[in-house]
Amino acid sequence: MQSTRTYKDKLFLFIKGLAMGAANKVPGVSGGVVAFVAGFYEEFIYSLQKINKTAFKLLFNGRFKSFFHYINGRFLGLLFLGMVVSYFSVSKILDYFLVHSELYVWSLFFGMIIGSIYYINKDFNDWNYQTLISLAIGIILGVAISFLDPAKENDNLFFVFFCGIISVSGMTLPGFSGSFILILLGNYVLLLVDSVNALSDTFYEIIVGDLSVFQNSERIRMLKVLVVFTLGSVTGLVTFSHMLSYILKHYKSITIASIIGFIVGSLGVVWPWKETIYRMTDEGGFIYDSTGKKVVLNYERFIPQLNTETYLAIIYIAVGIAIVLGLEWYGKKTRKINV
Repeated sequence: MQSTRTYKDKLFLFIKGLAMGAANKVPGVSGGVVAFVAGFYEEFIYSLQKINKTAFKLLFNGRFKSFFHYINGRFLGLLFLGMVVSYFSVSKILDYFLVHSELYVWSLFFGMIIGSIYYINKDFNDWNYQTLISLAIGIILGVAISFLDPAKENDNLFFVFFCGIISVSGMTLPGFSGSFILILLGNYVLLLVDSVNALSDTFYEIIVGDLSVFQNSERIRMLKVLVVFTLGSVTGLVTFSHMLSYILKHYKSITIASIIGFIVGSLGVVWPWKETIYRMTDEGGFIYDSTGKKVVLNYERFIPQLNTETYLAIIYIAVGIAIVLGLEWYGKKTRKINV
């Protein structure tokens, strides 16, 4: 019985990693919200905090088992495995539906974020002038970010490293969408589309025995960009986790109030009814990425008319809320069984 439960725990942790990876790739959605609602946010932050000087001493001294145990390696390993697999599978499916059923995808995520706000807020009772100010600041920042215009693409490696640091904010800070920040920085397509596709194509070509990739200067450039972006992401993940671990320990109520504010503010980004504004050339033509899709500049939001499409979108919002409430119910049930 115990081994079965352990296997199920591992499976569900992997699935949570898939969900975090998919959420991180969708502009306006935060993987940190998944961690918060699924009930492993604090364990995630504290596990990342363990990647420190002590951990590296254990690693360099060859004490791999102690290192693995010290950093909660099974937990982090399954979670990150799920995220990596998601980037090459679930997120690809999401890309498809964002093109063909954009309104309903945004509606589903909008509902999930509403459900997340309810979930986080329902057990939070420490409201005072400090937490209310933190809530307001979080909302204002979230809304302000959603209306900024993106910069142009920049493949300078120092800037790419900085993008990596910033992009993981969505994993560690619920409501703060790392992928949307990358859009604002102008590098969403470069770092989450073009470079990932370059890695996929490289793996495929090496497997089939085509080694011409090593003479392809453009492919090498994209792989360098991906490596630097990954290094920046790891740096940011560890740095943010140490900061948040300290903040959660000493200012937990203020932090949670700010997180609720960020998530409320992020509703503006995932508002389902919006018209996409695409980046244009000086001559008036559209700019396309390497996959042939138009490059998004920003969104123009509007109030929908009441019609069949709108009613269906509202149903998807309700489904999104139900998914979060269902996760909450399942989490309570699981905790009761384990007790």
